[in-house]
Amino acid sequence: MDFGLVLQTDPPASAVVGLMRRAERNGFRYGWTFDSAVLWQEPFVIYSRILEHTSTLTVGPMVTNPGTRTWEVTASTFATLNDMYGNRTVCGIGRGDSAMRVAGRKPNTLARVGEAIDVIRDLAEGREALVDGRPIRIPWIRNGKLPVWMAAYGPKALALAGRKADGFILQLADPYLTEWMVAAVRRAAEEAGRDPSSITICVAAPAYVGDDLAHARDQCRWFGGMVGNHVADLVSRYGEHSDLVPEALTAYIKARQGYDYGHHGRAGNPSTDFVPDDIVDRFCLLGSPAAHIARLKALKALGVDQFAVYDMHDAKEATIDAYGSEIIPALNS
Repeated sequence: MDFGLVLQTDPPASAVVGLMRRAERNGFRYGWTFDSAVLWQEPFVIYSRILEHTSTLTVGPMVTNPGTRTWEVTASTFATLNDMYGNRTVCGIGRGDSAMRVAGRKPNTLARVGEAIDVIRDLAEGREALVDGRPIRIPWIRNGKLPVWMAAYGPKALALAGRKADGFILQLADPYLTEWMVAAVRRAAEEAGRDPSSITICVAAPAYVGDDLAHARDQCRWFGGMVGNHVADLVSRYGEHSDLVPEALTAYIKARQGYDYGHHGRAGNPSTDFVPDDIVDRFCLLGSPAAHIARLKALKALGVDQFAVYDMHDAKEATIDAYGSEIIPALNS
């Protein structure tokens, strides 16, 4: 199993670079960041520094979206980093929850996401693609490589990931939901004539190593609020009691009114008190190294190829080190 580190690009950027260097030393192979221009610093600028100060780490956004940058700019940015540092990027992409909403726009449609996946990959790898009906090719790209992984929750998004994406990003660590969603992605891939095993499965969630569970829950409760935004969209689209929406996803959504995007993705977010402890325990990895190892082995058995640690709490360094010394070796022994 591969491991990734996920950070928000809070200033100073040097701290983000330092944590990524620490992660690489501890056996992490991927370095991810959020991408929401109003809430955090511009990640692609910071990727250049991360790549310069690491030797093997693959970096990318978890996740970008098709609406905040034009597609040729996104492709050219990835291709430039790859040309400088040797094809060490991955493009995580989704509808654009916080990035679009904070700017007063609606998230992108799935049709737009699907088109963007093809265009950004083709352009970044040196092929011609249609952008707004016009054929474009970036002429200086040589031997470009850009895997595109899609974040998804709902049935239509999962199907799109299965049809088009090189990887699937699921931002929660509940084995029951992981099994259901991975099966949906693989089924769609097979129906599209693709090899389901060719799609990389990445589960991403907060991980907090420590014995004080109450404190760990409080540090990670924000994640239930963030995931709740996507769940609320599913409930709105398919109905609270639809067979297309697992009941486990809808249990805590009714109380989420008043969610504040100004505190999106932050420990101590005062607008996520509605998230109960059992949701935090299901969606996140908390507790001793042994508890993390047990959950990760369950996820690995479901076909998860990478676990990406959301390291956004008050024990960043300790969690990275615990993964490096105990958890990563146990999963890969």
